[in-house]
Amino acid sequence: MVMIDSPDMTGEEARQGVGPLIQPDVEGLRPLRQQVFERIRAAGRLPRVQVAKELGVSPASITSITSELIEAGLIEEVVGQRDGDSARGRPPVALCVRGRARLVAGVKLSDREHTAVIVDFAGNLIASETTPQRPGEQDLTALLDAAQALLDLVLKRADLSRGDLTAIGLGVPGFVDAATGRVLWCPILRDRDVDLAAAATRRLGLPVHIDNDANLVALAELWFGAGRELADFAVVTIEHGVGMGVVLNHRLYRGARGLGTELGHTKVQLDGALCRCGQRGCLEAYVADYALAREAATALNLMHKEGQPLSVLLESLFDHAKAGNAAARSIFRRAGRYLAVGLANVVNLFDPGLIILSGERMRYDYLYAADTLSEMETMMLPAGRTPPKIEVHAWGDLLWAHGAAALALSAVTDTALGPAREVGAT
Repeated sequence: MVMIDSPDMTGEEARQGVGPLIQPDVEGLRPLRQQVFERIRAAGRLPRVQVAKELGVSPASITSITSELIEAGLIEEVVGQRDGDSARGRPPVALCVRGRARLVAGVKLSDREHTAVIVDFAGNLIASETTPQRPGEQDLTALLDAAQALLDLVLKRADLSRGDLTAIGLGVPGFVDAATGRVLWCPILRDRDVDLAAAATRRLGLPVHIDNDANLVALAELWFGAGRELADFAVVTIEHGVGMGVVLNHRLYRGARGLGTELGHTKVQLDGALCRCGQRGCLEAYVADYALAREAATALNLMHKEGQPLSVLLESLFDHAKAGNAAARSIFRRAGRYLAVGLANVVNLFDPGLIILSGERMRYDYLYAADTLSEMETMMLPAGRTPPKIEVHAWGDLLWAHGAAALALSAVTDTALGPAREVGAT
């Protein structure tokens, strides 16, 4: 198990390219024009001859396609530097995405804080903004007010206007049908079965694409993080809820109705603890913030006082555990065992090459202690295989917003390049 800090997406990392590094055998299922563009964006800078070599097509075809993309203003030529001190010969020419061709915003709304970023067509970060929030449900109007205010703040920081943007990606917790733009249930939204994408599009005056926040973490890893070179991986997020995003064959998997991979609402106990979704026995009801707070109130008489952030109570619980309090340790140990059940189920269902643990609760190392991961291995199918690699990623809060920006970039790219035949769904 490896602990990894958040990568810096503002400097050299951005110039090295963004987006999934898809293998040629998978690339062949998509239009060549899109393959060429995304190969260039993923590399950051790439000569024509290298594009042809990596995609296994003729240089003449690449020249024709890249000329069209240059004429459309989507990519541009850049002059590179030769190795060594010699200045003889023609300097090498590479291709890169023209960043200012499109600008998008990514917005993540939650019950703790809202975050937003603006990125260009090449995936470079232009500006970011964070605003604190009060826990609790809001009506649709209040939620849209908050989204609009945050968007205006990040645009002001970037010295841009709303008209400079092409699209917005929006992430919220809960059950989200990304294809239709509807939010069936969301813990921060009082209304149910809301066409949030349409409502946000009307309010903000721009196309808005929405998705579940855990899917956005997977997209952030696929576009900017450890998932760029992996065909299959899973991201498990643990905060106020438990979420999961799964990437299969370099594409985010959502299920037939857009509601797949809801790990937090898989059942681990018949007639068990009450989950915030209204059902009983969900994994989330044993691992999430409110589950730990409930146990703390019962075992340690640590009550969640009205007006007090839940994080304060959880910090107290964690301090008790670190100080050797047996009851506090048992609370985390129990939550860790349930998490082990959930992770073992992920392995048995999807066989991912990597599981990434992310979210605010990853600060509590009891949840992924060695005995927890060992217990996960005992519940995996006894096939004699090596367990998947598990990493804990200490991303900052802007991770979610970067995933929302990737969602918008994906949609804008498809529009700019023409319709694409999806392998999965992004």
